[in-house]
Amino acid sequence: MNDRTCGPERAERGELERLLPAPAERDLPPGRHLHHKDTLMRLIDQDGDRATARPRPRLLRPAVLLPAAGLALGAVLLTTLAVTGQDRDPAPSAAGASSGTTAPRGAAVLLDQIASVARKSDELKVTDDQFVYVRTLEAGSEGTLGGPLRMTAPSEREIWITQKAGPVVEEGLIHEDGSYGPITVGVPDGETPVGYPAGFNRPTYTWLASLPTDPDALLRRITTEITQDQDSRDTPAGDRNPAQDAFDIIGELLGGTVMPPKTAAALYKAAAKIPGVTVDPDVVDAAGRHGIGVARDDVRDGWHTTWIFDSATLEYLGQRTSLIRDTSMGKKGTLLSKSAVLERGVVDALRERPSTGMPSAGEPSTT
Repeated sequence: MNDRTCGPERAERGELERLLPAPAERDLPPGRHLHHKDTLMRLIDQDGDRATARPRPRLLRPAVLLPAAGLALGAVLLTTLAVTGQDRDPAPSAAGASSGTTAPRGAAVLLDQIASVARKSDELKVTDDQFVYVRTLEAGSEGTLGGPLRMTAPSEREIWITQKAGPVVEEGLIHEDGSYGPITVGVPDGETPVGYPAGFNRPTYTWLASLPTDPDALLRRITTEITQDQDSRDTPAGDRNPAQDAFDIIGELLGGTVMPPKTAAALYKAAAKIPGVTVDPDVVDAAGRHGIGVARDDVRDGWHTTWIFDSATLEYLGQRTSLIRDTSMGKKGTLLSKSAVLERGVVDALRERPSTGMPSAGEPSTT
């Protein structure tokens, strides 16, 4: 610790030291800071009134069909969970999300420490013909539309995401509830699918490595993309919240793929510049692991989202989201979703796993 630190900052760092009982100065094993994408989504079974709901960033991610056991592909929709409420977060301009008021000092110091550790992870060489692999535990909420929700039991999910730079329609493969199915760009019935190139809609390792590593420039890039996406969908100005959207998108990027070290560090530092970001001293992921959290209240939609990190190593563990006020979905504090990263890496073929280096016994290497 720097002995020249002033009194208030020294006190804040002291508080963080109590929250982080073990120092995070050492190098960690390769791959420890690769970040998982928690595919926050809402699955609607059109054959009935039951729905599985998970809060999800409202922007950038295209509609994707994720097959699940017992649901036909055509009956699975990716959508946004809408929560009514009059309270609104401050809505800074695109430039304002990267200037002016920033996260409280404690959160900024924590994010700076996480960035320093993330920067030490290994740079990978990832080619177009490879796949990012992520294995997670996921738990969401289910119930009737507009009614109270209840948590589902955590279930294991594996995804393989193509790293091709050019536009693709089939983005990869998902394994969940004992079955495999393609992750495919979704379109309205009767329309021809249009593939997505590498970008915010489909962040490949190579594309992520091309992003600005200056936190201010990176946050400006993110907020510009947000604005352009909302303009293309004619989103009313009153429904826009650049600060929350930037937090959601950074969380999606950090959680969604294998992350280049410099990009991950820049994203953490950019998150520290978002107003309203705070520290949760003790949070539990879907695997039951306790950690320290970086969080933000979405006052508009009524929930509190936390990115969870190991308190000793600052490794990314997962996310959780809960209600911050009473709504039709449940009482204040009701847990809506939680996730835990179990394994991730880069592999050469679909169904291949980093832990084994080959497809599971009896499984072909492609679909």
